[in-house]
Amino acid sequence: MSKEGHSVGKSRINKAISHGTGKFSPSQFAKIGHDVVFETGALVFHPENIEIGDNVYIGHYAIIKGYYQNKLTIGEGSWIGQQCFFHGAGGLKIGRNVGIGPAVKIITSSHSLDEIDKPIMHSSVHFAPVIIEDDSDIGTGALIMPGIRIGKGAQVGAGAVVTSDVEDYAIVRGVPAKVVGMRE
Repeated sequence: MSKEGHSVGKSRINKAISHGTGKFSPSQFAKIGHDVVFETGALVFHPENIEIGDNVYIGHYAIIKGYYQNKLTIGEGSWIGQQCFFHGAGGLKIGRNVGIGPAVKIITSSHSLDEIDKPIMHSSVHFAPVIIEDDSDIGTGALIMPGIRIGKGAQVGAGAVVTSDVEDYAIVRGVPAKVVGMRE
């Protein structure tokens, strides 16, 4: 996955269409490990572009939204809290043994603000991958914006809005998230 991301223009206003029900079966995934738990209400879109390692927990009413392009991967031993929303359009890589608290949102695309002759929702879409390295922890209700790398062993505080990369073992909090310490 490229850190730079890319853009896609829309040549016409898209007609509203359903994204489907989010119901899935394990055989639909690009890869799915052993002992993966999907709690009641979890929804998955484009499982053919999703890879999940062994011993992964996905909480109640989480939405794992793969996309027709790029991969969404969740490494072994990771824990995804209830009501999370992961949008993998730009590519999303969650490492091994990552804890992600309830209601965390991870976004990998955004609309252009430069096309003032169009409504924002009909402007070009910019895709940028999110990478969350091994052993990190994302607190309840945090928001991770497109193109962000969360370093190995980093801790993102509850409710933080992450708009820039987080270095290995850093502790970040706030809106926007700022470094408040290092894990030692």
